[in-house]
Amino acid sequence: MTECILNMLSSLYLAIAIGAEVVATNALRLSAGFRYWPAVAATATGYLCAFYFLGLSLRHIPIGAAYAIWSGAGTVLTVIIGYAFFRDSVPLVSLCGIALVVVGVVLIQVGRPAITAA
Repeated sequence: MTECILNMLSSLYLAIAIGAEVVATNALRLSAGFRYWPAVAATATGYLCAFYFLGLSLRHIPIGAAYAIWSGAGTVLTVIIGYAFFRDSVPLVSLCGIALVVVGVVLIQVGRPAITAA
């Protein structure tokens, strides 16, 4: 039972790390080349939180799987936010690349489960 709780906590830490990284990356865009200081502060704080919680998640999630999930989910969410809020174009080739990222993360989890139920 304790192992299951630790896995859930590590998954929560990873989710927080992903959210913080996505916020930081989008704040970086809003910083206008580090000229808008509130966005610069949000960027720095977001990345510090992202790495802190990513580090906490590594207590019970293998680093390869955690990093794949963190970077893959961050990429997908950042593209979605870029499209929805910044009117970034997302060509078909980019969508295919995003699909490959998602498939890659799934295959890493299927090949060697990063998070297992106790």
